[in-house]
Amino acid sequence: MADPSAVSVVIPACNEAGAIGDVIRGLTSAAKWHEILVVDDGSTDDTRARAEAAGARVIRHPYNKGNGASVKTGIRAASGEFILIIDGDGQHQPGDAVRLVNKLGEYDLVIGARSSETQAGSARRMGNATLNRLAGFLTERQIPDLTSGFRAARREHLLEFLHLLPNGFSTPTTTTLAFIKAGYNVTFEPVEARPRVGTSKIRFTRDGVKFLLIVIRMTTIYSPMRVFLPIAAFALLIGIPYLVWNIAANHKVANGAVLLIMFGVMVFLVGLVSEQISALRTEGRR
Repeated sequence: MADPSAVSVVIPACNEAGAIGDVIRGLTSAAKWHEILVVDDGSTDDTRARAEAAGARVIRHPYNKGNGASVKTGIRAASGEFILIIDGDGQHQPGDAVRLVNKLGEYDLVIGARSSETQAGSARRMGNATLNRLAGFLTERQIPDLTSGFRAARREHLLEFLHLLPNGFSTPTTTTLAFIKAGYNVTFEPVEARPRVGTSKIRFTRDGVKFLLIVIRMTTIYSPMRVFLPIAAFALLIGIPYLVWNIAANHKVANGAVLLIMFGVMVFLVGLVSEQISALRTEGRR
């Protein structure tokens, strides 16, 4: 179990003046942290002043770079053995932060999994559920909340995957998949999210596609055959019976059947090579 005194709290924030002070004061009252670090991502309001007044150390980006860039800045600047990442919009409760940290040591990554009822909007809930199921299939692991930004981890492991983290809003997705596929101990701790203060900066149509591409990208990096094998199998399961039927019924070889079989074989071979490259990357990292 990690002691809060060894935990650096990283809060990415952009125009969160309405909530940031209460977030910091709530965290301070919940435990004695190693440090509370706010990364002000080019805010145009009083986010920096209110964070400093509440007792946090503030690093400011000269312009808006994105949530992921703020998280990376915070990870680099943190000096604690462990890192707790929490949003600056007031959604997450300080008591839940302590529960997440208490599971570190036994686990390398602890994620605050929100219940579907506390996730805003039916479209957002449906999109998150779809991503959770897809990620679960690709990682062979049940994932109740892929996009939760509320998480705690060992700093050394986060640094290991820092080069994979995007600057936008898919940092939680990337870290979750990277930790699971790299074989680290990952757990999901149920939390209740409150309504955020202010307006969400995530757009379902724009960022949903990005999240989907991140899921596929991370899986092809760490377990390519989970992507390539179903595609190859689908093509072969259509192509081979189609070929047999044409030979039996029409006494000829259909071009479409040959193309499907060739496509399936090529996809399988590409997946096989990708699997070997993934294994070499993993061994090199270790």
